[in-house]
Amino acid sequence: MVDLMGKKYYFFALSLVILIVCIVGFLANGVVLDIQFQGGTIMQIEMPDDNFDTELAADIVKNAIGKTATVNKSSTFNAENEDERIYLMVLNIASEETLTEDERTAVIDALREEFSIAEDASINVNSVEPFIGEEFRMNAVKAIVISSILIVLYVWLRFRSMHGLSAGVFAVIALVHDIMVMFTAYVIFRIPLNDSFVAAMLTIIGYSINDTIVIYDRIRENTKLMRKASYRELVNKSVLQCLTRSINTSLTTLTAVLTLLVFAVIYNIQSIREFTMPLVVGLISGVYSTLFIASPLYMMWQERKLNRKAAAQKPAKT
Repeated sequence: MVDLMGKKYYFFALSLVILIVCIVGFLANGVVLDIQFQGGTIMQIEMPDDNFDTELAADIVKNAIGKTATVNKSSTFNAENEDERIYLMVLNIASEETLTEDERTAVIDALREEFSIAEDASINVNSVEPFIGEEFRMNAVKAIVISSILIVLYVWLRFRSMHGLSAGVFAVIALVHDIMVMFTAYVIFRIPLNDSFVAAMLTIIGYSINDTIVIYDRIRENTKLMRKASYRELVNKSVLQCLTRSINTSLTTLTAVLTLLVFAVIYNIQSIREFTMPLVVGLISGVYSTLFIASPLYMMWQERKLNRKAAAQKPAKT
């Protein structure tokens, strides 16, 4: 039988490397906040095609109103003709105040001088006040904290026979690991943090904890069947028994998400691409953390408790 638990420090080392990459990427690139988190204005301008320079557009906005803009290409289907697509230039202008009417006009006029924007082109403007962005950030943090507490309580109650509190804590540690890995993808690829990040994060939390509970359930069942086995043998066998199931389930889910990602890349649908790319990373991390983070940590904690108990019962030397 393969001794996966004997290689636990290799798994921990890989997670440590990812953490270091996250820190280095954060220090080098920082974090890009979309206006949902920071406040500002989003402008979507209809373009004749997607053959335009986003960096040039950002420079034009900077020169026109003195504010920094993140410019992206996007597209959507024409509701009147499904065979046609509408190409969009998306301007994300994060600032302490939303753009005034004069600033919007100055941006559009400056872009028209450089790009072929039709006079009757559709222009959609959405603004988010900074205090709303701050409130959105706080609500996202609250959602993560509340879900983590509820997960610990649920695992604690369901797995009382196998010291459920520690199992719940290590399950949450695995979830934090998944969020860190997904956040690393946002930092490295400079994907703006927005509502898609919150949705992807909560999706991964739900997916990962489901896989972890399956492992814990197998450990609980094997505890009754392997009464004389050590915790290392017990956890190792339980993980091996669930390994094929976890990989097959993840591959099935990844197939669906990757298909959606390819579709978004081909048709340049930015919102779907920003959601599915980190989701792919999170799904892979979710199955990894369940098998090789939460399970080994639970095993090590229980072994430590047994060693302490044995040491306390050992008679002192005279």
